[in-house]
Amino acid sequence: MSKLKVVKFEDYKEGDSASHSKTITEEDVELFAKVSGDFNPIHMDEEFAKTQMYGKRIVHGAFSSALISAVLGVKLFGPGAIYASQEVRFKGPAFIGDTLTAVATVKNKYTKQGKSGELKFLDVETKVYNQNDEVLTDGMAKVLVL
Repeated sequence: MSKLKVVKFEDYKEGDSASHSKTITEEDVELFAKVSGDFNPIHMDEEFAKTQMYGKRIVHGAFSSALISAVLGVKLFGPGAIYASQEVRFKGPAFIGDTLTAVATVKNKYTKQGKSGELKFLDVETKVYNQNDEVLTDGMAKVLVL
């Protein structure tokens, strides 16, 4: 078994960035609904969705947040880092067939005294773009480096 590379606070600097892309399929939306319990017809029922604002089904907004989690947990960070919080604004819809790219960029590093000693944090800008480079999800995450 290979040894995992554990994240170290000093290994990161402002401007470090990573991304993760995924083309959304019908199966992805169905699985996300099953996992999350969100069977809102705007996501699941084409006939209902045709009568709504966008005229077709939209992908769960939280799906884009899950892509952000993949960037933070695997691509930019990994073992030794905890995705501690997320502020998110959904700016536009994603549709089945869209290719979404989540991008995370370190914006700030700081330490804070906690009950058990010094805590090390990274503030991370998070954005999710569609294939047309439109920002669909915009936010900031806080990552705790152990």
